[in-house]
This record gives sequence, C-alpha cells and structure tokens, in this order.
Amino acid sequence: MTELSRPLIVVNFKVYREVEGVRALDIARMCEDVSRSSGIMIAVCPPLTELGYVARNVGIPVFAQNADPRAPGASTGWMTPSMIKASGAVGTLVNHSEHRQTVDRIRETIELCKGCDLTTIVCADTVNSATEIAKFRPDMIAVEPPELIGGDVSVTDADPEIVRMTVSSVRSVDRNISVLCGAGVKNGNDVRKAVELGAEGVLLASGVVRSASPKATLEDLVRYL
Repeated sequence: MTELSRPLIVVNFKVYREVEGVRALDIARMCEDVSRSSGIMIAVCPPLTELGYVARNVGIPVFAQNADPRAPGASTGWMTPSMIKASGAVGTLVNHSEHRQTVDRIRETIELCKGCDLTTIVCADTVNSATEIAKFRPDMIAVEPPELIGGDVSVTDADPEIVRMTVSSVRSVDRNISVLCGAGVKNGNDVRKAVELGAEGVLLASGVVRSASPKATLEDLVRYL
C-alpha cells in the first residue's frame, strides 16, 4: 500500500465533460500545485481513459475510479487491479454509489488489490455497510449518503451523525482503516467539519471539477487544515 498522509483530499473526476481528454491533466496539475503549496495530500481519480496519462505526468497519488474482481486474462472490458497498477496509479475507488458492487465482489476486489499493492478506498452508503466492508480490511472507507451526492448541502451539515458513527463503527473493527466522508462537500468549512467529526479526509467531485475556478476551490478546501 502506498503511504498517504492525512488529512487526505480525494478528487473524483467522474466522467464530466470538463475532464475529457487533456483537460483531465489540467485539473490534476491544479491539484498537484495546491497540494505542494499547502502541504496537504490531494489525490485524483481521473477517467479510466486518462488514468495512465495522468499518472505519468503528475507527482501526486492517482487512483482509478473503479476496479473489477478479475485477474489478468480473457476478460474483455473489465478493469483489473493488475492493469491499474501497471498504469502507474497507486490505488482505486471501489463500490462508488454510481458503480455499485455486491459484497462478494467488494471482498474479491480488495483481495486482488492487496495482491497488486494497490490502496483501496471503498465507498459505503450507511454505517452498517461501512462496518460490513471494514471486515475485508480495505485501506480506507468513504461514507457517502447517495441522496446528498452532487447536491449543495454537505453531509457534515445534513447528517453529521453518520460520519461520527461510521468512524466509531469502523474503528471497532480495525483501527488501521481510515474513514473519509463525501457527498455535497464543496468548501473548506465542509472539510474542517469532516475532520472535527473524526474523518481523516474527504472524497468529492463536482465541487472541484465543475467549479468556475477549480484552483480557487482547491485552495479553499485546504485553508483550515
């Protein structure tokens, strides 16, 4: 597993038009600039089509947006952990609310990623699901109530208790698993509240990628850390 300092800000590019082609690298470089100037770790999750391109051209951690539980071989169209590692990425998201996997697939994917020395950030929508996923020993769990994703209200305001309870429940299983929170995170106040609630960072997307000024947004995200 690649060592990532905390607090950690993970920017998921999703597949917005704003990050098609070379524009993915543009935003990744903004993340890199702010990470270096602030000393706060910022990781990026570019579209799968640009994963290797971005990983080869920035010095911050690059994650895939998804990994499938497949070993190398005849698996057309699947994204294997081995291929992610070979691209230069250091880890992957798993089970994002827009790309759900079954519990068995999550477990298998985590095991394959460990075999490839990939860091896993597994998404969970409830405290119970986060606690169940923690039994598979991923590196990080990101709790994201799906109804708040992409919205204007941060989970830290709409449902702070889910963050507190997820941190407590995951730590009761394995204190080495870091908890991130996401859904509606847009600014530095949201990040500050997340850390105060016990999270070790945040996972966000549109707040940066669709911002009129992504770099200014990134600078705001780290200002209280």
